[in-house]
Amino acid sequence: MIELRQFRQFIAVAEELSFRRAAERLNMAQPPLTATIKRIEDEVGAVLIERTNRIERLTEAGRVFLDEARKTVNQAERAMLAAQRAGAGLTGTLRVTFVASAAREILPSILLRFREHYPAVKLELREAMTTQQLASLANNDSDLGFVIPPLQDAENLTIEVIARNRLVAALPEGHPLTKAAQITLADMSHESWILFAARQGPGLHRIIHTACAKAGFSPMIGQEAPQMDTIANLVAGGMGVALVSRALATSGRRGVAFRELAGPGTPVEFELAIAYAHSSPVLNAFVTATRLHTKMMAP
Repeated sequence: MIELRQFRQFIAVAEELSFRRAAERLNMAQPPLTATIKRIEDEVGAVLIERTNRIERLTEAGRVFLDEARKTVNQAERAMLAAQRAGAGLTGTLRVTFVASAAREILPSILLRFREHYPAVKLELREAMTTQQLASLANNDSDLGFVIPPLQDAENLTIEVIARNRLVAALPEGHPLTKAAQITLADMSHESWILFAARQGPGLHRIIHTACAKAGFSPMIGQEAPQMDTIANLVAGGMGVALVSRALATSGRRGVAFRELAGPGTPVEFELAIAYAHSSPVLNAFVTATRLHTKMMAP
């Protein structure tokens, strides 16, 4: 019978397509990892990974086994979470703040998972900019925040990155740059930019300025806005160009054309993190639910 530990080891090898990298990821030596994969193949009765001097690719049997291995590991983790909940009998209130991009991209799934396992916990949710969330955490007005790094004055907080996203160009429909399927940051250097306000969204403000500097220019700021949705609306109104998350682009926006970026300064990526100052059983349960969601969404 294949053990849960062996499922995890196979997943690592299949995702890395390298025994060396998988061993480093698992913090173990390479020979026992290689032996584990051979034992799994012997038990399954099929070759799961085609390899010569290095791994080439998963076989069809390997791809099927990878899907089922992930399901097995996820189900085991859900079972552990359910047992912990039943044993703890958690109740109480959890105050959660979040940036708009979290509400759009990952928060709904996390809330569904958490409420399924902890129906007795009351959630108080509030949208806020990262700087506002840090102040709320410092004043003990919230328990956990979904924020966008880099963060200032966060020495007393636990920060854990849970997701990464890429920024794409947002252009008014009919703009000359929309004729190309892909553009560079330098193509936007002479445009009027709509940017995140430095005081309210310092993380994205800094990330975009850094990317533009790598492309050889400083953006000409025509407008500032605190939210990504507001920025997209201003782009639709012809007020300028901007960078917004790919997740927003996939949802579509009337009056806005989205283009992937290439060239110096790209890809332009940002992180989403959770931040909290104190620990509690309810908070720990929510953090665990967030981590499980992150694992399930990982490629």
